[in-house]
Amino acid sequence: MTSPTAVDSVLAVGGLRKTFGGTVALRGVDLQVGAGGVHALLGGNGSGKSTLIKCIAGVYTADAGEVRIGQHTIEAAHMTPHAARAAGLRFVHQDLGMFDDFSVAENIALGTRFPALGRVQVRWSGLHRQVRRLLDDYGIEARPQDMLGSLRGSQRTMVAIARALADQEDNEMILLLDEPTAALPEKESQELMHALRLRADRGQTIVLVDHRLGEVEQIADVATVLRDGQVSAEIDHDLRATKLAALVAEAELAEVRRPTTSPDRNAPPVLRATGLVAGGVRGVDVTVGPGEIVGLAGLAGAGRSTILRALFGQHPVQDGRIELDGRPYRPSSPRDAVACGVAYVPEERLTEGLFADLSVRENIAVTTLAGYWRWLRMDRRAEQRDAKEVVARQTVRTASVDTPIGQLSGGNQQKVMLGRWMRRNPRLMLLDEPTQGVDVRARSEIYASIRSLSASGSGVVVASTDFDELLALCDRILVLADGVVAHDLDAATTARDELVAAVMRTPSDLSPTEHP
Repeated sequence: MTSPTAVDSVLAVGGLRKTFGGTVALRGVDLQVGAGGVHALLGGNGSGKSTLIKCIAGVYTADAGEVRIGQHTIEAAHMTPHAARAAGLRFVHQDLGMFDDFSVAENIALGTRFPALGRVQVRWSGLHRQVRRLLDDYGIEARPQDMLGSLRGSQRTMVAIARALADQEDNEMILLLDEPTAALPEKESQELMHALRLRADRGQTIVLVDHRLGEVEQIADVATVLRDGQVSAEIDHDLRATKLAALVAEAELAEVRRPTTSPDRNAPPVLRATGLVAGGVRGVDVTVGPGEIVGLAGLAGAGRSTILRALFGQHPVQDGRIELDGRPYRPSSPRDAVACGVAYVPEERLTEGLFADLSVRENIAVTTLAGYWRWLRMDRRAEQRDAKEVVARQTVRTASVDTPIGQLSGGNQQKVMLGRWMRRNPRLMLLDEPTQGVDVRARSEIYASIRSLSASGSGVVVASTDFDELLALCDRILVLADGVVAHDLDAATTARDELVAAVMRTPSDLSPTEHP
């Protein structure tokens, strides 16, 4: 497939520029997307991908440039969400904008025109027939009356895509997806990629923003790489993940591997949880030694996040015994956990871990506020100094420590959250999806920070749906299924396909817990 030119492209962006205050986000971006197929938009955190998508969508007002959809050209400064939709652009973001407690039909009806008997009364039989045809067309195994929350993540995303394209004919619309698999486990991610490839083969034009370069290798026809707000590369053949990673990170990256040194497993453990019962977790044993990184793997609902929340005092522990450094430990709140030397980085960083409207400096200081009080006033100079040290140590890319953290890329937000806890030298660090939505460079930097923490003697627990991450980062991996530990694997001697097989087995197929 040859790169589309401005003549035969169905979507073309020319000279797009965007600044936020004194920060230049886009520096004259040119992009051409050909009809049909999958065009991947790649780049590191802060490269300008999301800003470009939001300017095309009219969510952000560009400073200069133009957007051409088909034969219609719109000044980028005049692009609005209404104009983008009228021109045939459809967007699906990570936040799908749907309601789990509503049915599939109701969710689709909220975003489309639907059969009605009057101004307010829905003709349900007509709606269900319309939605049934839509589900069949998109190969979604669900019924119109099913609750959206009962579907798998990949199915929910496909429902969002079907809703976005419900009013199209003959694949004339352009679908733009912003990291649709960021929160999906591998099996569901593969399901979604397969469904998208089928749509593309039928003539749908898809622009895909994705950090998972293995997915891009499998599905994309063309890739455009952004760096520092401008196009750095365009590639329409040989889309190998290793080659794409080098383009994204500016240089070949060494394969991420576990350190060759192992923690002392004869040393007294930092954490010992026996018979832990909390929520759907029903009798889990977890032991973490000093300097050890223990991974938690499992399908959705297996209990990965529940274990972390219980250990941090966010979820009540119903039964079991927990010891931290040999002493009984049963936190009644996160405050108790922090006081005992436990830190937690949640999966949802913007809603659970950060204050988006506050500055980088304030987000760093929030875990050690008491240390800055001087005679009933805050020591802003010390706060500023410490924030700059964390930014430098964690290689956070920001114009200033006074920049609102919501303006930083996901990878830099994650590094701030990790860095502020590391300042406290926690005995136990709990990490939920630590590199979700993070580019290859930031991922490598985050791994280095986690390893430096474990090297200091702290225990680390990592819950992740990324098998490669677990194998690269952890010393042991606990595979959870049906609320119990099904396998305790030595990461150094476990092959990827063995880990995948252990996770994908149904509870009835599980053998007794295996110990390395």
